[in-house]
Amino acid sequence: MKAVRKTFSKNMKRLRVKNDFSQEELAEKMDVSVRYIQQLEGKNCPSVGLDVVAKIAKALSAKPRDLFED
Repeated sequence: MKAVRKTFSKNMKRLRVKNDFSQEELAEKMDVSVRYIQQLEGKNCPSVGLDVVAKIAKALSAKPRDLFED
């Protein structure tokens, strides 16, 4: 399961940078704290629910599966 979270975290950051968002801008767009974005993109990404995955994908103009592809 750790590999899935690592892939998710890496892809989230890649998509955020591709969209030219800072962590602060993404947090504001998602209405979450910057600390939460940092955790999601960090070394020890927590488990997230499907609602969070959908919210991230929407904010990054991506499909949920884009966050999990190697």
